[in-house]
Amino acid sequence: MNELISAINGVIWSPALIFLCLAVGLYFTLRSRFLQLRHIRSMIRLIFQGKATDAGVSSFQALTMTLAGRVGTGNIAGVATAITFGGPGALFWMWIVAFFGASSAFAESTLGQVYKEKINGEYRGGPAFYIEKGLGMKWYAWIFAVVTIFSCGILLPGVQANSVGAALNTAFGISPNVTAALLALLLGFIIFGGIRRIASFTSMVVPFMALGYIIVACVIIAINIDKLPGVILLIWKSAFGLEAGFGAILGQAIMWGVKRGVYSNEAAQGTAPHASSAAAVSHPAKQGLVQAFSVYIDTLFVCSATGFMLLITGLYNVQGVEGEAIYTGIAGVAAGPGYVQTAMESMMPGFGNAFVAIALFFFAFTTIIAYYYIAETNIAFINRKINRPWLTFLLKLCLMGATVYGTVRTADLAWGLGDMGVGMMAWLNIIAIVLLRKTAFTCLKDYEKQSAEGIDPVFDPANLDIKNADYWYDRHEGKEAASKGQDEVSSVTR
Repeated sequence: MNELISAINGVIWSPALIFLCLAVGLYFTLRSRFLQLRHIRSMIRLIFQGKATDAGVSSFQALTMTLAGRVGTGNIAGVATAITFGGPGALFWMWIVAFFGASSAFAESTLGQVYKEKINGEYRGGPAFYIEKGLGMKWYAWIFAVVTIFSCGILLPGVQANSVGAALNTAFGISPNVTAALLALLLGFIIFGGIRRIASFTSMVVPFMALGYIIVACVIIAINIDKLPGVILLIWKSAFGLEAGFGAILGQAIMWGVKRGVYSNEAAQGTAPHASSAAAVSHPAKQGLVQAFSVYIDTLFVCSATGFMLLITGLYNVQGVEGEAIYTGIAGVAAGPGYVQTAMESMMPGFGNAFVAIALFFFAFTTIIAYYYIAETNIAFINRKINRPWLTFLLKLCLMGATVYGTVRTADLAWGLGDMGVGMMAWLNIIAIVLLRKTAFTCLKDYEKQSAEGIDPVFDPANLDIKNADYWYDRHEGKEAASKGQDEVSSVTR
């Protein structure tokens, strides 16, 4: 099975996908005139704007729902794996993917808002919706929906669960079988409660877990601040093959940095638009900017904290292309959460090991919940046509089963399946947002124009010649009807 999955990933994660991720991010960055830098103030301000409604969640809740998906085991185990197979320079390429990916994240989340729908009283949107409505390609939309259900419902949960099982076993000696049962029970409680329970849970847990992890990592970095300049220099030199020890794996540094960067921050992967489409906002670009900032939180903050901690302590390994040891700082420990646990324990004896295990539990658990919501949204997309309500119940069972299976299987198999799922979604979504780039940039220009005039931007697709944005057309027609009715009432009163 491992050999088969590796062969499939060799095709999916060919140099073509790596080039495509970087090239598309660069294109969106240049075309938007570096929106990820120009609009940082707006990003932070917009996070706390907008309130939840009966149909949608607030901007902050949408942010935490997407961060639940972005901030996961990739921020701990994924960084360790990237350094193992790509050297310290892989961290630099994760930064590059995050910086350019912020503009891609803006595009996909803005498109998700433009083409969202209200289904059973809740906002739903994502790549399947904007592929069908924006591109008019129903067959392509269905392929994305099916691939996403399969990836998020079956392939990806195992990666998160596997790291949790390994971390809790290392820290507390808890059997992976016990961890699997606990995860399944907790998942059942949350996912059977609907979007409201998911949004409430993530908005409460995600900020706490991310901030707590960053603070502890920053304390370790501060204690060893004298080593930080040397670490940054090592990352820089390794990223371009200038470090003698890691020069032979320059290609691996780029490949693993991009691969783990895309897996971690999910920019252009097609997952984030599902949660961001659920936000109740007056203009699609607002949520696009919020989601661009979430990429920074994930990679530039959380992943960097992990990478700096590993490199400062020297507790990591690096392997060559053929598996030969290039650097050994932590013999006998497999690439993954064990690196981070050992590094933190070495700096904070009696605390670090357990802290990483608990942090990883929350990181991974919230990510699995996010995967469920993403898969459920794509089932809602399919059910508009075929109406098979039992598919949602089947998804819940499959997700819980995949979580249990992933917890007790080997890490290599779990990561291989996860990479396959991420890669398939990335291919499909990147092509879609490139084809729909005009709509995304039109929304950005409209938002910037209204903001420059000193008004709170409101989206009207008719003024921008954007077709099939049915929710927004219905919204404006409803407002116009209400306004007309109010005028008639006022006339009668006079």
